[in-house]
Amino acid sequence: MPVNGVMVVDKPASWSSHDVVARMRRITGEGSIGHLGTLDPMATGVLPLVLGRMTRLAQFYTASEKSYEGTIRLGVATDTYDCDGDPVGSAQEAHVTLEELRQVSAQFVGHIQQIPPPFSAKKIKGVPAYKLARRKQEVELEPVEVEVKEFTVCSLEGAAVHFYCRVSSGTYVRGLAHELGQKLGVGAHLANLRRTAVAEFAIAGAHTPEAVAEAADQGVLEGLLLHLRRVLPEFPCVTADEEAIARIRHGRSVNLPEMSRSPLVKVFAGQSELICIARRVAGTLFQPKVVLI
Repeated sequence: MPVNGVMVVDKPASWSSHDVVARMRRITGEGSIGHLGTLDPMATGVLPLVLGRMTRLAQFYTASEKSYEGTIRLGVATDTYDCDGDPVGSAQEAHVTLEELRQVSAQFVGHIQQIPPPFSAKKIKGVPAYKLARRKQEVELEPVEVEVKEFTVCSLEGAAVHFYCRVSSGTYVRGLAHELGQKLGVGAHLANLRRTAVAEFAIAGAHTPEAVAEAADQGVLEGLLLHLRRVLPEFPCVTADEEAIARIRHGRSVNLPEMSRSPLVKVFAGQSELICIARRVAGTLFQPKVVLI
């Protein structure tokens, strides 16, 4: 039976994002599933999934803000910039204070140029960088502008730096950990990472794969899907009448009772069935942009 909706999974450690999608396909029986932002295997936390027809919503999440909490280990740099990599150079004693850490971490806040890690999916002449790095070949990646909206050092316990950050899409948090170690002159890597939010999707609404499997076995999987009026909250909700629904079904422009000046709206049939994302043409005239029926 097709499953159309949005679900937030709490990704376990050591699973790739693809592993989660594959598991959810088996559990739900829905073959068309995508995720809204890759998480490295070592990381845990929020992985929003779009299922069935709702995969068409993924285009609206390509630049979503993300929030994380985690731990940076001072004194040892690794080739992958996280705990899954091999040490680079010898270990060093990290004689830094909490205040020094906060002063240095503040230098990363704002729009910065970040060089992606050599072990990343960024491509060099069509080849993913991580494939070259695994072969011990030289990896030269161009810096990319990203935005670090918040980078808060919460505490320091020995060589463990506990932090929280809020970043733009495309920011490598393990890159921040590596660069922090460079600025401090002691080396560092990301020891653990938990994503707490992607756009409007928060960890409080996330479900473990085990919980999803149990719900599917009990026939209550629908209860784990988000109400679609909560998705894309920046787009106002509009309820269409039968005549408008018929026009939308065929991709035709339609007049909708929308009072704000938002360029895009979510159009519903009734209270819960999202039937399209429509683009304002002029006044109350809208053209379906993404049709979901």
